[in-house]
Formats: sequence, structure tokens, C-alpha cells
Amino acid sequence: MAGEKRFDRVALVVNSGSRSGAAAFEEVRGRLDDLGVPLGEWYQVTDGARLPEVVAEVADHHDLVVVGGGDGTLSTAVDHLAPRRVALGVLPLGTANDFARTLRIPFGLAGACETIAHGKVVDVDLGRIGDNHFVNVASIGLSVGVTRALTPRLKSRLGPLAYPLAAVRAYRAHQPFRARLEFPDGDHAPMEFDDLLQVAVGNGRHYGGGNVVSPTAGIDDNTLDVYAIPAGRVRDHLSIARLLRNGSVVRHQNVVHVTTRRLNLHAEPDQAINVDGEVVATTPQEFSVQRNALVVLVPQESDAARLDTRHP
Repeated sequence: MAGEKRFDRVALVVNSGSRSGAAAFEEVRGRLDDLGVPLGEWYQVTDGARLPEVVAEVADHHDLVVVGGGDGTLSTAVDHLAPRRVALGVLPLGTANDFARTLRIPFGLAGACETIAHGKVVDVDLGRIGDNHFVNVASIGLSVGVTRALTPRLKSRLGPLAYPLAAVRAYRAHQPFRARLEFPDGDHAPMEFDDLLQVAVGNGRHYGGGNVVSPTAGIDDNTLDVYAIPAGRVRDHLSIARLLRNGSVVRHQNVVHVTTRRLNLHAEPDQAINVDGEVVATTPQEFSVQRNALVVLVPQESDAARLDTRHP
């Protein structure tokens, strides 16, 4: 089988706190075994705080780690897989699954397991903020309020429909902020904004349950997409919201969009930062892109990325 030829030491780590993680664990073990994937160890992590510890441990003695969970789980896992050049197999078990969407990995367990057994190896870029990586988007402003409004109960009850409801709640409570964007590589002049709704820094293509960062955004282009949305009238924001799905929001007259490889972001007052659906940092921070930092399995027909560096 394909899994046996390429990977000799495979571990499975499933976040049982993700939307469908608990129910998926045994099914995935059986499917991977039937497909010839040589699982040596498997862990069902019920406490999400322990997940980094488990991934770090298995990454030291496996060449493929299959991770089941949402985007926040995957973002945490890559902190330990990327530096070791350990390959990632993705089981999309969250609410948004935007990393899988970007890479065109099937959401269903059968298709995701087939990808792990018979998919191709590619390497993708990762965003970096401080000592942490992100796979999709890091942002400040409204998105932080949305993340905080997305309670486990709401996600469990409504699934992807929880996002628009959380967005409405966050919008009503939002407080505008000031920001300064600096570009250490000198590719853009510094930018100052007085009243903002949101600043987003995208590494991948999708975020927020299927929204597109920009029409040209990709996860293998060595580029960060940065956009700033000003505070303003409700009708302006409604016109912007309608453009989020296909990424044409960056062409709206009220939205500022640039591409870069490094960004220093300052805000007043300091703002919490949402990293792939988890609030994990505060401004000020430097953002950068790491080219071909993560090795991952994708379907043979996926054209989202290619293998640019040699995988051990």
C-alpha cells in the first residue's frame, strides 16, 4: 500500500474535543488499518491543552503524524511537526476545516483516510507570529469577537451556521481601534489607521468557514495577504460582508489590501490576536511567512501545492 511504501512509522492523534473527534477515533483507526497505513501509536486526547505535548512526543519518533481536529488543533500541531520535517496527515474534524478546504482534502472520513493512504506529498508555507505558526489566517478586531462568541455549545448545535450568528453578536459589541502596519523589508510604506473593524494576515486561501482571503491567495506562494477593514456605517459593512466569500472584499473601495512577506503590527489599544480560530497572542507582533515549511499529504488531484523541497 502507498502508506507502507512512504512512511514506516505512523502515529494517530485525535482531538476528542473537536466537533466530531470522539465519534471518529475508532472509525479512523479501522479505516487506516484496512488501507495498509502502518499505525504504530494512537492517542485520543480529551484535554485540548495536552495536545501539543502529545504531538511533540510522537513527532520525535514517527515520520507521519495523522492529526484529527479543527483548524486550531492543526495550527497547534504544526508547531511541532514543521521543525522536524515530519509529515502531516489531516483528518478534518472541526467546524470550519479551512486548512483542509485550501488543500482540497475531503471532509468525509473515508476520503480523508484515502488521502493519507494514497495521496501525494507536498510542502506548504506557514505563517509565523512570534514563536507560533498559523496555517490559515491571523487577525485582530472583529474576528476575535467572533471566536469568543463561538462557544462549544453553539458550534455543536449549529455547525458552520454558528459563524454568521457569532459574527452578528461580535459586530454589535465591537469597539474600533487604531493600528500601524510596518513592513521591515521596505516593500510598502508604513500605514496608519484611526478606526478599524479588522486587520487580517492570511497565509492560506480559506478562513472563517469557507471565506476566501483574496482571489489570488494561496498556501504555496511565499506571500502573506494583509487587509484592513475600517469601522464605518452598517451598510458599508454589509456590502463588504457580501464579498468575503469569494475574496473580492480586497477590491472594495473601503478596504486596504497588500501582499508582503513580513509585517509588524501595532494597535492602540493593544488587541488580542485570533490565530486559526484560537486567541493566543496580543499586539504588537511581527508576522512572517516560512516557505515550504510543512510537509503534508493531499489528494493526487489537488493543485493547491507541490513538493518543492526534498522530503527525507
